[in-house]
Amino acid sequence: MSELRFDDRVAVITGAGRGLGRAYALLLAARGARIVVNDLGVSLKGEGGDAGPAEDVVREIKAAGGQAIANTDSVATPAGGKAVIQSALDHFGRIDILIHNAGIVRRGSLEELSYEDFERVLDVHLRGGFHVVRPAFPLMAKAGYGRIVMTSSINGLYGNANVVNYSVAKAGLIALSNVAALEGAAKGIKSNAIIPAAVTRMSEGVDTSAFPPMDPERVAPAVAYLAHENCAMTGELLISAAGRVARAFPAESRGVYRSAWTIEDIAANIDAIRSTASPEVFSVVPHGHIDHLRYSFAMTKGSAGK
Repeated sequence: MSELRFDDRVAVITGAGRGLGRAYALLLAARGARIVVNDLGVSLKGEGGDAGPAEDVVREIKAAGGQAIANTDSVATPAGGKAVIQSALDHFGRIDILIHNAGIVRRGSLEELSYEDFERVLDVHLRGGFHVVRPAFPLMAKAGYGRIVMTSSINGLYGNANVVNYSVAKAGLIALSNVAALEGAAKGIKSNAIIPAAVTRMSEGVDTSAFPPMDPERVAPAVAYLAHENCAMTGELLISAAGRVARAFPAESRGVYRSAWTIEDIAANIDAIRSTASPEVFSVVPHGHIDHLRYSFAMTKGSAGK
């Protein structure tokens, strides 16, 4: 296969000053993309600010012969998200790729987590995703082309103790990506989510001594593929963890049909209801939600066909 390049494409990458975002920016730039490196340079908890990380990545890109500009607007507000996208227009005249990677961590159990810490994490991850997708989407629609990559997490799939804010936000980003995929299908826009695992500063407090190599550069190719024009997928989830690349997807058991149920009926049939033998998988695009309903309705007629 010939080299997949991004010549003439413009990519906005949030949280690109360190870790995974930096790896994405460097790889796309090396393949010809012009990059908006967005990063506030805040602490892991989202405090403070430093233009240094974004500017350092820009210097790296330029030193290698690429094109990039630094942006330190905050995705946590609608105005900041709009400014991030506007910086791509101001400097490069367009936006083709949006990778939302910005994030912070504020830990706490359900019993202890403050409302402020819950909201602050959602502001950056989940609302931050909307704040950049909202201004970018109509520009991509007008151009008839776009690639959106939202950063989810295994925490968004399975949850995790002491980070309910992070888990909720990452689950929400899957839905945001799916809606962008649905609404973008007729407009040349494809949207997917990455579920990455890498040792970065977000691993602070986790014993990673027994982990296999998990540097951010191992995740970057999967993200770059989702951002490339050759990517035909949309409304999907790719996992990239320790060299493993896989697809994650929601599935439903076949289920059990009765014209009427009692609590006792549910109890008597719970094993069949929960059985994962021959699961059903409905693709987001073109109309997974409708396929789900059709399948359910068909059972009322004695058929499980779609």
